[in-house]
Amino acid sequence: MQVFSNHRYTVALPPGHRFPMPKYALLHDRVAAECPALDLAEAEPASEGELALVHTPDYIGAVLQGTLSAAAQREIGFPWSEHLAERSRRSVGATIAAARAALAGGVAAQLAGGTHHAYADKGSGFCVFNDVAVAARLMQAEAHRQGRTPRRLLRVWVIDLDVHQGNGTAAIFRDDPSVFTLSLHGDKNFPFRKEAGDQDVALPDGCTDAPYLAALDEALARGWQRQCTAGGAPGLAFYLAGADPHEGDRLGRLKLSDAGLAERDRRVFDFLGRHRVPVAVVMAGGYGHDIHTTVAVQLRTVQLGQAAWRAWQGDDSRVPATLAQRRPLWGAL
Repeated sequence: MQVFSNHRYTVALPPGHRFPMPKYALLHDRVAAECPALDLAEAEPASEGELALVHTPDYIGAVLQGTLSAAAQREIGFPWSEHLAERSRRSVGATIAAARAALAGGVAAQLAGGTHHAYADKGSGFCVFNDVAVAARLMQAEAHRQGRTPRRLLRVWVIDLDVHQGNGTAAIFRDDPSVFTLSLHGDKNFPFRKEAGDQDVALPDGCTDAPYLAALDEALARGWQRQCTAGGAPGLAFYLAGADPHEGDRLGRLKLSDAGLAERDRRVFDFLGRHRVPVAVVMAGGYGHDIHTTVAVQLRTVQLGQAAWRAWQGDDSRVPATLAQRRPLWGAL
């Protein structure tokens, strides 16, 4: 399985800043050490033209040229720097690379991304550019240009399981029937004014494993049915596998256990594998009281993605026994 990283491009934040920037390098190092069979690479940055598939020229220019207003920087939550602009471009580039790899091989991942609070004309909530939105639009354009399918027929499913609603993504695709947005999130959590997505599932504070997984099963089944009825099955999915529903997260307010989050990932991979929908996985949020807890959750997501990739290829020989026993969920390969 191909996995992409931009961990070398970091941002120096003020002391006491609550965003856990070191988690990306920690995750990269653990993936490199513990998953040696993965094809781990650094992706190229997104071009201005690629960013412009989603973002307005004025906003792109303000980010890249350093003319963001103080208010815009406060809404994003990061002070502007050249490093921030470069890291943001490279995060989008890594999601683009993961999407291309998923279309070619079934499952791929990037070790950051999921910046779903970014709108077309502004950033918000630690999100500068909306990597999934850019990658979705670019994959549609490339499919059309390469003659694989008319652009209108490359349908995309965004499965957003970060604890915070993907408000920027919902707004960007509000009038685009070719992209279906599903968000399973905390009802009382940020953003406090939600955008209307195609399918929003709001969960109460303190939600634990069993009700969460029941809501996920229902959401996946209903989302699939709605898409197939309205315009046909999706040809690509993006899975925002946020670690922030975890019970140890500082900002999440939900109470999923380690086992619950692992089962969440399995069910998403199982569902998409059974229906043969390629998936690009991005890590999205994670703000554990202990940063190593967040990294461990995200490492397991990568490992479960690798198992799903092997099943997609029809090779269960190196899938852990607990996953291999679940192989019928991926269907006849």
